[in-house]
Amino acid sequence: MPVIAIIGAGPGLGAAVARRFGREGFAVALISRDQSKLDALAAELETAGVTARGFAADVREPAQLEGALARAAAELGPITTVQYSPLPSRDYLKPVLDLTPELALEALQFSALGLIHTVRAVLPAMREAGHGSIILINGGTSVKARAGFAGTSLAFPAESAYGEMLHETLEGEGIRIRQLVIPGGIPKLQLPNGIDDVASRIWDIHAAAGEFRTMLIPLEDGRE
Repeated sequence: MPVIAIIGAGPGLGAAVARRFGREGFAVALISRDQSKLDALAAELETAGVTARGFAADVREPAQLEGALARAAAELGPITTVQYSPLPSRDYLKPVLDLTPELALEALQFSALGLIHTVRAVLPAMREAGHGSIILINGGTSVKARAGFAGTSLAFPAESAYGEMLHETLEGEGIRIRQLVIPGGIPKLQLPNGIDDVASRIWDIHAAAGEFRTMLIPLEDGRE
């Protein structure tokens, strides 16, 4: 059974993606900080017929993140698909003049360094299998900085640059590195089927080769 790890799993997009991939026969490793919330979400997904387990970790703590991915692989099987989508702290959405070096470093740890640790943990199994996908989910500040969202305006582009370099390096090995940019809160985008439409787009990105970056909607139509 193929396995997807959803880093930043929650009751919104994470749950929708888990259901979408579960319908395709995937087992789901749910990773975020709160084990009790993960257990509740996993139980809900299991009731819906999706094999799911929760593994608590803070993406800012490399040992926790790598440990959670290792436990997930040991329990569910090799991870060959990853969605990296932890929800940024509101502290990362402060104005640029309030951005301290300490907060900037934390934002980078959350977005860019967390992704690097994730990739180094899962890539060996993907290369051994000869296929895989890593999907980055980012807001609009990954492509256009905003002075009112200083932390993500700094960290998302660093995450994006790393992902794009991986895309160029690994596309010949059958490993897809893709990014979906969601410019604004999903409920405000007025999609016909709401969050399920986003989950379906993520499945499509996983399932077919393409350019590194996909915009869910044009940047000027969003807010972030």
